[in-house]
Amino acid sequence: MALAGDMNDDSSEARVAGRGSHRRTMTLGEVKDRTLKKRDAWWTVVLVDPVATPLVRWVARHTRITPNQITWAALFLGLGSAWLYALGDRTSLLLGAGLYHLSFILDCMDGKLARLTGNGSIFGAWLDYVFDRIRVVVCALCLMVGQFRANPTEMYFWLAILVIFLDMIRYVNALQIYKMRQGMRKKLETVSGGSTAGVSGKSLLFMEDLLRDNPELDTAQPEIVQAQVLLETQDAEIVDLHQGFRKNFPWYMRARNFLKRHRIRTHLISGIEFQMGVFIVAPLVGRIGQVTVAVSVGLALFELAILYKFWLSTKDFERTMADMAQRKRRRDLEIAAGLRNPDRTEREQGRKPVRSFQAEQDVPTVSLRTIR
Repeated sequence: MALAGDMNDDSSEARVAGRGSHRRTMTLGEVKDRTLKKRDAWWTVVLVDPVATPLVRWVARHTRITPNQITWAALFLGLGSAWLYALGDRTSLLLGAGLYHLSFILDCMDGKLARLTGNGSIFGAWLDYVFDRIRVVVCALCLMVGQFRANPTEMYFWLAILVIFLDMIRYVNALQIYKMRQGMRKKLETVSGGSTAGVSGKSLLFMEDLLRDNPELDTAQPEIVQAQVLLETQDAEIVDLHQGFRKNFPWYMRARNFLKRHRIRTHLISGIEFQMGVFIVAPLVGRIGQVTVAVSVGLALFELAILYKFWLSTKDFERTMADMAQRKRRRDLEIAAGLRNPDRTEREQGRKPVRSFQAEQDVPTVSLRTIR
């Protein structure tokens, strides 16, 4: 088919609509670079991206479809799968599972199309979030209602509540943890004297930013990364809010790096895998109750792991805050005693040069992209 050839031929060109009226051509490889996330759920990486990415390229090349229109289509397909779930028979469950997967492919396509064309919007992001929640609630209720009609037992009532509750709590948990992490960073920047001027006059950098923007260093130990930054910038103060977690789980970075090479995030049972387990795997295997309970337990365990990691991060934050506050008090006392010029940094006042870490440890030098 011509369509299949257009979608899978990496050497052919896709005409992609950008913001405004200008258009430019892109290969499938360029489309992947623009649309694929650095890390994603394993279900998306394995079962969605290989289909959604070439489809997005074709849609951008041959149609005027917008991301919001795809979002609406994903909702309607999701509601269609809910209707099939409510029928409750074996054939309807299989069709509903297939339709739900198509709905999720479209749900991934709207964001990819927005990133590719630059036609995303804040309202579109809100629409995507709300429609996702509507789809989960309606599908959960209809799936359990269909099972109740075939086997009247209150277990399905509680399963519907469980699915809706877990889907809600995981979003609330993720948003709140993100908010708290941003708050910790702002407090550290305030205590240090600003994001570009630390307590000692050095720029303040966060280890997580360095590792994200320098993936080639992700396999290195944190102290190697810090030494490399010192060699290149000579004025960096690095804050690591995940050292407690890495100390307690030294194997985590190896597992994370292995998965990252395949674009898979370590949260192996996230909300995506949870939904796919309940609305696709369970109907396919005909074990609604058992699979729903299994993926619910898996999601809960991974959410608890995230909470534990966040708790350890708060301990790192408290220690860092205390250390910065102590150094700031000492610096203020030195300024008051006339031992330090408040307008000059440590480097300008004769800071000792850093010894070559590479020469001592034989570590390859790379060019770091630091956050300023």
